[in-house]
Amino acid sequence: MNFSDTITARFPALASHNFRIFWAGQFVSLIGTWMQNTTQPYLAYRITGQPIYLGLIGFAASLPALLFTLPGGVLVERMDKRKVVIVMQAVMLLQAFTLSFLALTGMVTIWHIIALAFVLGVANSVEITARQAMLIELVGRDALPNAIALQSTIFNAARVLGPALAAPLLVLLGNHGEGWAFFANGVSYLFVIISLFFVHPDPQYSSNVGPRVSALSEFREGQRFIRATAVVSLLILMAAVPGFFGFPAIQQVPVFARDVFRQAGDTDAIVAARNSAMVTAQGVGALIAAITLASFSMMKRKGVLLSAGQFVFAAALVVLSFTRDLSASLPLMTLVGWGTVTALAMTNTLIQLLVPNHLRGRVISTYLWALNGVAPFGSLFVGWMAQSFGAPTAVLVGGAICLGLATAVAARSPTLRRIVA
Repeated sequence: MNFSDTITARFPALASHNFRIFWAGQFVSLIGTWMQNTTQPYLAYRITGQPIYLGLIGFAASLPALLFTLPGGVLVERMDKRKVVIVMQAVMLLQAFTLSFLALTGMVTIWHIIALAFVLGVANSVEITARQAMLIELVGRDALPNAIALQSTIFNAARVLGPALAAPLLVLLGNHGEGWAFFANGVSYLFVIISLFFVHPDPQYSSNVGPRVSALSEFREGQRFIRATAVVSLLILMAAVPGFFGFPAIQQVPVFARDVFRQAGDTDAIVAARNSAMVTAQGVGALIAAITLASFSMMKRKGVLLSAGQFVFAAALVVLSFTRDLSASLPLMTLVGWGTVTALAMTNTLIQLLVPNHLRGRVISTYLWALNGVAPFGSLFVGWMAQSFGAPTAVLVGGAICLGLATAVAARSPTLRRIVA
């Protein structure tokens, strides 16, 4: 067996030419995305100094998921998913260049950031459903778990590389560094857009076949399947709690970097480096999880990994709330990243494997709605808690609630741990 055969045996999704092209283009794009994800909250907190605005940005970015993800699931099943992804990526490109222009000219305000976060959220709410539902059309059913894990790998490799590339811009270029980070993100979208023009999905796995009924009837059909399938219902329910309490708590990282870990003699450059270090540590943990899942994507006991990810994520948040220096926070952020990716990747994989082709877009959109649709209110709640009681308290409450849910499900409903898929 030569090296190429060894690689495709371990990573069967890479045997697909279509997937390899899309995967490479998306990797470059995701690096730019994480440069912006690191820089945007730092910029917002630098110009306002108020944690509540971080919650407002999270609210604006995730509100479209509440409004558009469910109808988006029906929409993408009626359209060419590849074309939907191309159009939404183009919208994201324009959003990044607009934010770059405002930052580089010194015209940017917090309300610009919030408005553009909403625009990005609208594009994301449709694009992510189309992209996830498109994967099986690129690799087929057997290689789908590996494709999801490899997608997670590049997402989290970018989570490490993006902040690492953004940090020198913030440190060396001062206030102009933010604008150039946004510009780099805009350029990065070109890579995934171009790659999609060379991708040809397999119509065998397309949901856009056969006679169509009304959109409302199709939506109801998807909801009936979810209600009738206990495991899928439980997976979707368990996505909503960390979506409200857990993931918005991570938005308070700039507050930890600037205020909770404050030291005498801090400068903007030091704070920026501290912020990037925390985001990078989270990315390292996420990357470790993604590589592990990609290497062992054919393992059967995915439910056990899902439960482990939930426990590690929640427990790390609880302990993080008590830390008061950077060095103690970094390994905890690594665990947060590992737990997040392990739980979400296993949830995504299990749902996709349990759902028939013709319902995949609708069920995935419901899962994403449960995960991200509650986030706007979670962001406001966590932002209000951080503003009123301090960021450590907000993180403690979020982590404790997620830990309580994971414990209750493990004790009362061991179904997830027994799933073999």
